[in-house]
Amino acid sequence: MTVTGSSRGLVRAGSVATVAVMLAIGTAQTFADEPALTMRATVVGAAGAPPLTIELLRWSTDTERTPLLAALSPPPAPPAEPAGTGAASAGGRAAGRGGRGGGRGGPGAAPATPAVRLSGAIAAAPTVGFIWGAGPTGYSIKYAWRSSSPEGQERIVLATDRRLGAHAPSWPAATGAAADADYTVLEIRIDGKGAGQAKASLAAAVVVDAAAKTLALDGYATAPVLLEVTR
Repeated sequence: MTVTGSSRGLVRAGSVATVAVMLAIGTAQTFADEPALTMRATVVGAAGAPPLTIELLRWSTDTERTPLLAALSPPPAPPAEPAGTGAASAGGRAAGRGGRGGGRGGPGAAPATPAVRLSGAIAAAPTVGFIWGAGPTGYSIKYAWRSSSPEGQERIVLATDRRLGAHAPSWPAATGAAADADYTVLEIRIDGKGAGQAKASLAAAVVVDAAAKTLALDGYATAPVLLEVTR
């Protein structure tokens, strides 16, 4: 979803109109008075790119995260046909179609890819925050998860329903399957002093971290840094 506004009410111009639109499309949520998390970020290797503000209104619930994790799971296998019925049924159908050229030209449509399923699940999730650039248009955050260590380090995973920097020539180009993805998944690591880095699905595949029960980037350690982040 494309949003226009800012923090503290989500609006830069016309708060009543923006809230009305959010109510109309079913994305209005109950949020705390203060953001759950605010971070500033700069794009690595993008000269002239404006800084970003990442503002999280709340963290996603377990129930809200479940459909996104399920989207990357293999679909269940179709039920097996009773023994002795498959070939006979196929032969009967072929004979019955006769003059129609053998049916519709082959097997049914291929199942949706994990990326397509994930895109749909992200789009359907409620908005829990925003990423703002220099202009009035922001990115809706649809997934937000975090864990912390006793040493104060944090691991944060966010997902937006649009690709970050898709229309910004100075941003690093998406590679591989990410070039066709509508979404962006960010995995952020922050140290105990509040500084860290974010890597993105623009250059890494999205997987499920089964132990942590969250979306994650495959090969995080070797993925290029997209954002320098401070709390």
